[in-house]
Amino acid sequence: MARRAILMAMAMVGSLAAALAPLPGPAQPLPADRSELSFSYAPLVKRVSPAVVNIYTTTTARVQRRLPFPFPGVPNAGERVQNALGSGVLVRPDGLIVTNAHVVKGADEVRVVLADRREFEAKVVSQEERFDLALLRIDGNGDKFPFLEMRDSDSVEVGDIVLAIGNPFGLTQTVTSGIISALARSAGGVNDSSFFIQTDAAINPGNSGGALVSLDGRLIGINTAIYSQTGGSVGIGFATPSNIVTRVVATGESGGRIVRPWLGINMQRVTPDLASGLNLPRPVGLVVKEVFPGGPGARAGLKRNDVIVGLKDQPIDDEASMRFRLATLQVDTVVPIRVIRGGKELVFDMKLAPPPEDPPRDKSQLEGRQPLSGASVANMSPAVADELGLVEWRPGVIVTEITPGSYAGRFIRPGDMILGINGQDVKNVAELKKRITGGVASVTIGREGMVSTVQFR
Repeated sequence: MARRAILMAMAMVGSLAAALAPLPGPAQPLPADRSELSFSYAPLVKRVSPAVVNIYTTTTARVQRRLPFPFPGVPNAGERVQNALGSGVLVRPDGLIVTNAHVVKGADEVRVVLADRREFEAKVVSQEERFDLALLRIDGNGDKFPFLEMRDSDSVEVGDIVLAIGNPFGLTQTVTSGIISALARSAGGVNDSSFFIQTDAAINPGNSGGALVSLDGRLIGINTAIYSQTGGSVGIGFATPSNIVTRVVATGESGGRIVRPWLGINMQRVTPDLASGLNLPRPVGLVVKEVFPGGPGARAGLKRNDVIVGLKDQPIDDEASMRFRLATLQVDTVVPIRVIRGGKELVFDMKLAPPPEDPPRDKSQLEGRQPLSGASVANMSPAVADELGLVEWRPGVIVTEITPGSYAGRFIRPGDMILGINGQDVKNVAELKKRITGGVASVTIGREGMVSTVQFR
């Protein structure tokens, strides 16, 4: 009886639970047509993908054969054909294409394949290696090509949805989606600006030179690099902003190169210690360390210890952002520059000027039986600093190149400053040449803010 009572009680509890459980909702109806499906990128892809192209390059490399002993009539050197691939974007209806400079660097032949499978031989119009961008042109015999319009890359925001279109791993055109993960991201060593749009849209080898587009179908960047420990996408990709692409297109078509305006000042990023000393509420901007007489900064009214926080209508946080902003501006234009001075924010109008080559560079290669043999040197000037991608500069002698295998390459490298020979200061190339003729017992070198002296016996 007891067992029967327990069973009846359990049955009653089960019935009560079933009664209290929520009733299943009605089954969701299947979509009747495509209009009832969830949002799709397909219309956008159909519109923009015809402007993204495959790029195939052929390079003939000279290789040294390793023969166990010489054979009469058999040369020691031979040739090897290397093939590479990448992506590009049509930005003009007349066949002008933007891609990465590293995609076509050194190529003997460049072939472009459109999304509709048409193939063209391409001509390299210009290369701007400082920004890893190149311009190509294909001839359609009067036909107009599909192309992408540029969008102001300063108008996009973190969180915006983007599409990356390219040709990864030699596959045909591939589309990936993601968001803008970060702006003004530094990726040191990729190009001179180190100022990128970061995205988690998958970018892989072969995507270089492809398009990063916003949902309005305009180009906001050229896919350039990835961060990866495996070689594949891990969700960290970098695109060169379209504002730099626009400058490269404008200058490259006319056969010129981007000249970054010179401000006539030396600057340093504001650290927490500097912020405290300057009575700033937080580390922000670049502090002016030196104002060169007669330069644009001096004429605008800038002073030492001013903190630059904005150029035109964009914030300035570090050296990379300043290099990027200057690269998007043209010389001889007047732009507002925002500074903090004595706790107050001031705005000055500055006329941008090209970097002067003063003093003349007097580039020379050092030779002879002395430690600096094989080094090419030049007088430092604002123009030389711009070509080397430096924000600030000091007068003196800079190492521009090192001959491979030379003795100088053992202890100096390009970018070093030669400050002294045998304990005597060196101010220019002519003085350096004079000092080394009497023998070299020591060389004083400046590198990344540090000074060291190398002794020779």
